[in-house]
Amino acid sequence: MERFLGFTHNHCFITLFFISLSPLGFAQYEHWPYLPGYPEPPPQVYQPPQRPANVPKIQLRLAGQKRKHNEGRVEVFYSGEWGTVCDDDFSIHAANVVCRELGYVEAVSWLPSSKYGKGEGKIWMDNVHCNGKETTLAACTSNGWGVTDCKHTEDVGVVCSEKRIPGFKFDNSLLNQIENMNIQVEDIRIRAILATYRKRVPVTEGYVEVKDEGTWKQICDKHWTMKNSRVVCGMFGFPSERKYNTNVYKMFASRRKQHYWAYSMDCSGNEAHVSSCKLGNHLNVDAEKNATCENGMPAVVSCVPGRAFAPSSHSGFRKAFRQEQPLVRLKGGANTGEGRVEVLKNGEWGTVCDDNWNLVSASVVCRELGFGSAKEAITGARLGQGMGPIHLNEIDCTGFEKSVTDCKFNTESQGCNHEEDAAVRCNVPAMGFQNQLRLSGGRNPYEGRVEVLAERNGTLKWGTVCSENWSTVEAMVVCRQLGLGFASHAFQETWYWHGDVSADNVVMSGVKCSGTEMSLAHCRHDGADVSCPRGGGRFGAGVSCSETAPDLVLNAELVEQTAYLEDRPMFMLQCALEENCLASSAVNTSITSGYRRLLRFSSQIHNNGQSDFRPKNGRHAWVWHDCHRHYHSMEVFTHYDLLNLNGTKVAEGHKASFCLEDTECEADVQKQYECANFGEQGITVGCWDVYRHDIDCQWIDITDVPPGDYLFQVVINPNYEVAESDYSNNVMKCRSRYDGQRIWMYNCHIGGSFSEETEQKFDHFSGLTNNKVATR
Repeated sequence: MERFLGFTHNHCFITLFFISLSPLGFAQYEHWPYLPGYPEPPPQVYQPPQRPANVPKIQLRLAGQKRKHNEGRVEVFYSGEWGTVCDDDFSIHAANVVCRELGYVEAVSWLPSSKYGKGEGKIWMDNVHCNGKETTLAACTSNGWGVTDCKHTEDVGVVCSEKRIPGFKFDNSLLNQIENMNIQVEDIRIRAILATYRKRVPVTEGYVEVKDEGTWKQICDKHWTMKNSRVVCGMFGFPSERKYNTNVYKMFASRRKQHYWAYSMDCSGNEAHVSSCKLGNHLNVDAEKNATCENGMPAVVSCVPGRAFAPSSHSGFRKAFRQEQPLVRLKGGANTGEGRVEVLKNGEWGTVCDDNWNLVSASVVCRELGFGSAKEAITGARLGQGMGPIHLNEIDCTGFEKSVTDCKFNTESQGCNHEEDAAVRCNVPAMGFQNQLRLSGGRNPYEGRVEVLAERNGTLKWGTVCSENWSTVEAMVVCRQLGLGFASHAFQETWYWHGDVSADNVVMSGVKCSGTEMSLAHCRHDGADVSCPRGGGRFGAGVSCSETAPDLVLNAELVEQTAYLEDRPMFMLQCALEENCLASSAVNTSITSGYRRLLRFSSQIHNNGQSDFRPKNGRHAWVWHDCHRHYHSMEVFTHYDLLNLNGTKVAEGHKASFCLEDTECEADVQKQYECANFGEQGITVGCWDVYRHDIDCQWIDITDVPPGDYLFQVVINPNYEVAESDYSNNVMKCRSRYDGQRIWMYNCHIGGSFSEETEQKFDHFSGLTNNKVATR
């Protein structure tokens, strides 16, 4: 099976095992996509465990406020009714028994104190003791059925691994005793029937088929509803459903014998998964005990893809589009369809607090953005902390809203901070992009020489990518395309990675990406006219990927508060002159009587990402700076510029180099990096590096600037030397007014923190981020 999160299958089905009830615990059994040279282990054969004769038959389910399908409150069906399990004496061994009984390989963790909400009814088990080898939770020792001193505030929950036990078969022997049984099937898919859709990527229309007892079966359409279609489409990455031509399918169905599933589906339409839908009516059976669909035909779904995934007449997809200003966006995610949720309110972007954040509300966000339903509702700022206000809290959606801003919510966010920023991982259509690319020769699946599949003389061949001008931005696209997270490094030489010799020839050159593309083929490149003087082989482009990345953000408020002018005597600026921190006219300034007018300010740079910010260069390449009396690990870490209102640079500014260290950290974070004594350099997650206004080169030389209104701009990591999860917030801009003697800084803000309309009012030009003087 292939890895869905990384879009690594080119057929339209997800492996689903639906294994518990109301709402079901669910996960996809997926193993890692083994690359060439990494042998795949042989498949395991599932042997159903034997239940001891004296142990009662029970049924389990994962219920409550779930954030993904393989977790929830443990509920037990015993003696004709559902009840919960108390957390007293519960252990990871008991959690393992629960998860295996539900068809998962193992438990990841367990959670006490009704973390998934309080259950109802009886508390069936208390003081549960398992050794981890039991075949069912009923075989573990406890106080006895229904014997407890617990309350529902002590209901236990479990988190199971996403991996499923291969070949697991759900025990449905209690089916007739349980009302409103949830759907339990091994697998589900949309199978394209008409030739038009069989050739299309992604597959948007076809039969809904479920895998039951190892066989793919159709679903009778007699009880099929558009609500069912909405749920199925959402699972495959599509935001909505549409009507289709029934006559064509009737004609097709009449020509061949169908194998029908014995049940129908009954979805309400807001489920993130069909695992949460109810099992519908039982179909009639014929003489051979096969399910029949009298006067009906197989159920068909026709899904509407989001705009980014809609097939076009030219290339099968739309490469780029410009939509209206959205009310919601995702930031800081490595892959398409994931990120921290941010909403626009009063022209300013803000985050969402994770209180009550669940799959239903997360699915509203996903569908609003043109994806399917949510695969996971993520809490605890796991995809990085945002900046600015926290706009929404305690969101409560029905699942049918057009926008998350239409849901019920609490605008008060007392008690919330950015450590509780909510995020989401959405279901995205299978585009097959990952099949056009591979990493070869690396020590692990996260690194290697980039090899692409290209058509040459009518045949598809693997080849390398020219490494000329290959950078972190292009590497980011490669890692995203393969579902491997963020790029950590881009390599222009890969002689130490022995890739496939038959793929040494360069088949792609001149690659230039913006960084948002879903596939390397979407980037600008030379096409069939490959030009690469250095050749491929040892000079093929390479990448290393990482699941996490740092995210640097400048404190705009501090810049506004600390900015001031200083007329500094030239004899005190000799060191700064040698290090090119002054305007070029400074060489003509008298050392004894001259001075330079400096716009000084403090820089406080936070790492709000998920991993430490480390310089690209090793110690051997660090440069000693006399002005600061320490080594700088990045020669171009920031650009400081003063621009007039049409975007032309008026002060030469300079490219500031830095020694990176943890000046201060949040209360629970330990400092790791220090510049003194040739120490390790970097910025830890949750820490910040401060360059005070009173140290050399922490300025812009404005001696030659006339009075007027200007834009002051700082750009961090301007050359994208180090990978970050979000580059849009690396720019900080301020309006400034200079009267010849004093300067005022106001409206300082981080890039991307306001709506496009507000930003355009601020500056009616795109702004400079490349530190080049504009030609007049």
